[in-house]
Amino acid sequence: MSPDKRRGEATREAILMAAEAVFAEHGFKGARVDAIAEASGYNKTLIFRYFGDKLGLYVAVLKRADSEANELLAHVFAPFLEDEAAPFQAQQLRTFLKMMIQTLFDYFLEHPRFVRMLTWEMAEGWRTYAQISSQFSTADRDQFEALFHRARSSGLLRSDFIPVLQLATVGQICLTYLASLPLYQVLLPQEDVSSVEGLARARDYVVNFVVAGMMADPAETKAGKGS
Repeated sequence: MSPDKRRGEATREAILMAAEAVFAEHGFKGARVDAIAEASGYNKTLIFRYFGDKLGLYVAVLKRADSEANELLAHVFAPFLEDEAAPFQAQQLRTFLKMMIQTLFDYFLEHPRFVRMLTWEMAEGWRTYAQISSQFSTADRDQFEALFHRARSSGLLRSDFIPVLQLATVGQICLTYLASLPLYQVLLPQEDVSSVEGLARARDYVVNFVVAGMMADPAETKAGKGS
């Protein structure tokens, strides 16, 4: 990489980091490009040259997080896509669901600014995201749908509810728990909710709760096969 290209990448990264902090603090509507310029150390003219406008910068920040999360999920999906014709076994599905939920929980835990940006979106009715949603990859959704149909056809899932909404609901459960941690700390000061051990317990609870809700009981599976 040439020195100019390295400087350009460093500049772009500094702007994205500053923008992420400002968007997390104020949401899209409340964020000011002046504040992002001041936090990044670069002027607005340069920011607009790189990203076009405030919405373009917002898209770039979200795309970076979306790409990271999709890459992590792709590693989870990969082993279960090796033989698409093979039916799921119960233990195989349980392992997949646990890994998927743990990956989402851990990603949100490690990216609190992303959590705050999504919380702003929820509070504002996802109106900004609705304008830009077509710019984001849907590869993880397609993979989940393929895996879902395999698991459902094997009688291992309770519901045939829309696969992508099941995935979204799992993500929302993880997101809501972590976004609400400050509230839990206020309401339950005697409880250990934010330490490494407390968060590990919470993750295990969320994982077990979701897996139990999604997977059919063995008795249900047998009854379905016998009917």
